[in-house]
Amino acid sequence: MDSVENDLTPEEYEALAEFRYNIRRFLRLSEEAAAKAGIEARQYQFLLALRGLIEQKRVTITDLAERMQVRHHSVVGLINRLVERKLIERRRGDSDRRQVYIHLTNRGEDLLRRLALYHRGELLASAPALVAALQALMDGDSAVQGQRAAKASHAD
Repeated sequence: MDSVENDLTPEEYEALAEFRYNIRRFLRLSEEAAAKAGIEARQYQFLLALRGLIEQKRVTITDLAERMQVRHHSVVGLINRLVERKLIERRRGDSDRRQVYIHLTNRGEDLLRRLALYHRGELLASAPALVAALQALMDGDSAVQGQRAAKASHAD
């Protein structure tokens, strides 16, 4: 991994840094919006993940842990805090009472809608910069791959 062959070009470093900057900027704005709405950024992410899975009808803690990319017990803690705030509710399965499904409440749905609309607007505003940075990274990778292929063919 330390060889020059596996290094990035200065342009690729620049493109990667620019892409990362734009993602972090969006995340900072997201954190600020969530805080203004009175919840933590992770709680917003949880509500969004839950809403994104809603078509399943039966969203489990395991489903949410996967979507959040956190451990089961971390999701249980988030659920407990969101239930206390009446943003979500737990429901027992009809056929298997041991099974627990998570649902948005009307209050949770309203809060999520407001935040999601804000986030969509921010994404639309920052999309050109994000796409440009990602395209530069992809173009740089294609150019580097082409250069490496050309070097390899000349070595033969």
